[in-house]
Amino acid sequence: MPEMMSGLEAALAEALSPSWEQRARAGRDLASFADVPEAARVLVGLLLDVEDTAVIRQTAQALARVGTVAAIRLIALAVTGAGDNQADWLQTGVFDALVGPDGVRDVAAACGKLARDPEEAVRRGAADISAWTGDTRC
Repeated sequence: MPEMMSGLEAALAEALSPSWEQRARAGRDLASFADVPEAARVLVGLLLDVEDTAVIRQTAQALARVGTVAAIRLIALAVTGAGDNQADWLQTGVFDALVGPDGVRDVAAACGKLARDPEEAVRRGAADISAWTGDTRC
């Protein structure tokens, strides 16, 4: 477990880098920690990166590939806080994950659960993600 935490700490530090490559790597590395509050806050920040759209796209893709409710919830939160350009790159990142050879089936199931989230922003974001994926259950 200490190794995982040091990986988490390193990724959290990398998320603050002025380098978009390091921030994008941090987004990919942190995706598996979406249920850790400190990582979740940083991931939402990366999903709304104002300096480079590659950070947004790669972080969204990594979270969609993880496909857990916690991971998709962060994308949903970011969607509701995103400007049009950011939302386009969030959507592209989700698509990147869905069209891969291992297409993500968990995204629709997570959206279904998030449709009942107590937070309205999460419900709205989950509905947007469902629309992107063509899933009308949410």
